[in-house]
Amino acid sequence: MGSSSRRCLSFTTWRDRYLRYSFSRAGLKSTTTDLGDGTIMHCWAPKAHNHSTTSLLLIHGIGANATWQWNHFISPLTRHFNVYVPDLLFFGDSHTTRPERSEWFQAKCVMALLEALGVRQTSVVGLSYGGFVAYAVAAMFPERVEKVVVCCAGVCLEDRDMEDEGMFWVKSVDEVVSVLLPQTPQKVRELLQLTFANPIKLLPTCFLKDFIHVMCTEYRQERTELIQALHKDRKLSNLPKITKPMQIIWGEQDQVFPLELAHRLKRHVGEKAQLVVITNAGHAINVEKPNELCKNLKSFLIDPSKQENHSNGLKVDPQKQKNFSALWICMFLDYFMQQL
Repeated sequence: MGSSSRRCLSFTTWRDRYLRYSFSRAGLKSTTTDLGDGTIMHCWAPKAHNHSTTSLLLIHGIGANATWQWNHFISPLTRHFNVYVPDLLFFGDSHTTRPERSEWFQAKCVMALLEALGVRQTSVVGLSYGGFVAYAVAAMFPERVEKVVVCCAGVCLEDRDMEDEGMFWVKSVDEVVSVLLPQTPQKVRELLQLTFANPIKLLPTCFLKDFIHVMCTEYRQERTELIQALHKDRKLSNLPKITKPMQIIWGEQDQVFPLELAHRLKRHVGEKAQLVVITNAGHAINVEKPNELCKNLKSFLIDPSKQENHSNGLKVDPQKQKNFSALWICMFLDYFMQQL
């Protein structure tokens, strides 16, 4: 079978196209912005910006591009916000020829993108690696940020934590890269075991290989450098304290960034931060507990006088979805493709 036939039969590619269509139906459009100096940023932006509505920036993690990680939340959040969902550098259609790899550089690019799109004020939510970027946005651009939410992101990580007995599941950044950027089906299985409190059991190798081929081969070296930059010479004493209202959301059984880091971040930020711990959830809280995550986001970000009385979160019941055999593949890939 030729390579073109494999692409036609690729479920990962099909699912990616479906998610793009879903974003479009929710009122977003695909935009690409040249920031100059070799940097291109892709973003899902409102087809029509409502000037009477506040803006919300959603920043994804390392596991996949923006559509895979935020799909469950777009429809309920676009009812209340002008939602902007960028692909970070080296994901989707965003890339740069510049050598910078820190979350601070990602934050500068994201805010330059929003400025180019005419957005001056926004709240920001970040998942995992996206939480590092969200924190950097709030620290560097306080005048442009209203509220910030950090989900399962070890912002208070120190480089010495890697050597701490019992803190992490690995002892080197190279081990982290081998799992977070999987190149074999076995590494994907390890990734699922690591990121879910209740990982899915059915893992057909053909789907795993397809996912790796479509999602894990492009920009692998650059993504490796992003992970390495997170750990290099990291000290809590160098982390600025943000002054904006902040919500910290964490899975109680997170193995990627243990819960201790959530408490450390709360202590570091102080009274401006509130901590929400979601039980029976691991690192991938946007997949395992989408209803609870959406409910907490809305309660924190939306003015109480404007909140809906009839709905607190997503109208999604993951358990009921599993009962429909026709959707089992989609559910499997939703479990698999999301997060870090």
